[in-house]
Amino acid sequence: MSDTLEVVSRKVSGSRESRRLRRSGMVPAILYGHGEKCVELAAKREAIEAVVRHGSRFVELTGAVKEGAIIRELQWDAMGSDPLHLDLLRVSKSDRVKVKVPIDLKGECPGQRAGGVLSLVMHEIELECTADAIPDHIHAQVGHLEVGHSIKVHDLQLPKGAKALVEGDETVVSCLLPSKKAEEAGAAGAAEPEVIGRKAAEEGEAEAEKS
Repeated sequence: MSDTLEVVSRKVSGSRESRRLRRSGMVPAILYGHGEKCVELAAKREAIEAVVRHGSRFVELTGAVKEGAIIRELQWDAMGSDPLHLDLLRVSKSDRVKVKVPIDLKGECPGQRAGGVLSLVMHEIELECTADAIPDHIHAQVGHLEVGHSIKVHDLQLPKGAKALVEGDETVVSCLLPSKKAEEAGAAGAAEPEVIGRKAAEEGEAEAEKS
């Protein structure tokens, strides 16, 4: 998925200038890669947030720079609400890149309705694909997942031309019945809890009866 991001040149760098930019609603950025020199840039906070909402990883830069790039890293403040700095890596649409993409569940699992426990074992997957085909998510379809079965990497639907960089038989999602040990632990947890001091009191009463 791709988007467009307008950028402006940044002639002054440093923490003081970065703070000034953020106060003005801009976010400092840097563009690097392909053996070319790094370029100091800035983009509007709202534009960067829109790119993030759209799930875009590949962006077409406009304004001071006109070329393609992927978002290599986006730094946020401590609260995770405001972007602080954007790292951009030069690529063309046809460049093959390696990226980690989150996995989410899609559909209603019949095995879960039958008492199974649905577990997302692999939360993200590393892919190799063209820069303009980087997905925002990979969906694990659980609509036909019964108890005792699982979804493997080779079962996932990847974008055309994308290649998973992990073994195809690795488990992504499983639906299993609760283990016997887990059931026993749950039953033990439901028993009456020991009251602190009760044991000592009972032992004292026993000693008193003996005397």
